[in-house]
Amino acid sequence: MPTQRDYYEILGVERDSSSDDIKRAYRKRAMKFHPDRNPGDAEAEEKFKEAAEAYQILSDDEKRRMYDQYGHQGVNQNMGGRGFGSFEEIFSAFGDIFGSAGQGGGSIFDEFFGFGGGRQAGAQRRRGASLKCEISISLPEAAQGTKRTIQVTRAENCGTCHGSGAAAGTSPSVCPYCHGMRQVQQSQGFFSIRTTCPRCRGEGEVIETPCKKCRGAGREKANREITVEIPPGVETGTQLRITGEGEPGPRGGPRGDLYVFVVVEPHSVFERQADDLLLEVPVGFAKLTLGTSIDIPTLDGKAELQIPKGTKSHRVFRLRGKGMPRLRGSGAGDLLVRTVADTPKKLTKRQEQLLKELAEIEDKNVSAEQKSFLDKMKDLFGS
Repeated sequence: MPTQRDYYEILGVERDSSSDDIKRAYRKRAMKFHPDRNPGDAEAEEKFKEAAEAYQILSDDEKRRMYDQYGHQGVNQNMGGRGFGSFEEIFSAFGDIFGSAGQGGGSIFDEFFGFGGGRQAGAQRRRGASLKCEISISLPEAAQGTKRTIQVTRAENCGTCHGSGAAAGTSPSVCPYCHGMRQVQQSQGFFSIRTTCPRCRGEGEVIETPCKKCRGAGREKANREITVEIPPGVETGTQLRITGEGEPGPRGGPRGDLYVFVVVEPHSVFERQADDLLLEVPVGFAKLTLGTSIDIPTLDGKAELQIPKGTKSHRVFRLRGKGMPRLRGSGAGDLLVRTVADTPKKLTKRQEQLLKELAEIEDKNVSAEQKSFLDKMKDLFGS
């Protein structure tokens, strides 16, 4: 099995590079090895696909985190990391990062390489915009998984013209300027440059009689309810992708996606530490000294914790598998129980009397740890 190259090495960036740096590096490499710039060059085509695969992982915060931690195995098995089967998949996924070539125009791929215009004119529709929203859930909901029904305001295809933008009884016609190619070719000396058609703005079609309801836009704003499935183990910053729930593309183009960002609210008892949970339990000094058994809360009920004799304050006990379920993978984290000595602020006369007696006994029977400390004090101050 061939060894996979490091994604950062492929794009020529450092591991601490920003998202913008990674995007610029991918844009530069994709332009260099684009198949239209290197016709018939199998090596260039492979490097073009290789760069797209690297960008697919490093442009996604969660996939990049998993790759940094586990390498190729972490993203291939758990995050859906994969190569691309065709150039069309790459253009569909990342063509929009190259920016618009003008209002209504195509990407820089369209400008320089004829993608869309030179490749089956009119068949490639631009993808709609993706949407973002945020959902807040409780820690128990994050542990068990939950559902949320959210309302989003997004563009929908016009109910009158069904997204065509043309008035009833009419339809868009082939652009007379570019003849549906979506691009025009201009010659400047020895060079021939393709640019987006100024008449149809890269659509390949023009609307002579616009729809009165949407004024030719083909879309209108509407509120939609969407149910979001939130899997167990999510944490604040987890990004969920709901495919095809974004806005529709112009002139019947495919929909974008809906990205849901999860916020897990702080809990009153548990503190989350990745897949582990931390719980602080106050325990009386006498019980820590003599040893005891106490009931502690967990996410799924109660558990018994055995505290041995002579337990010091702030000792941490680990209960395996009682933490948060792992979002990608099997099993769960641990519950870390930190015992903290509970020193009373008010004492009864009987408690005060007993503690004074204990203090007198401790002065007569100095522990090995106290003796070691006192010896160090003598060495430090000379008395």
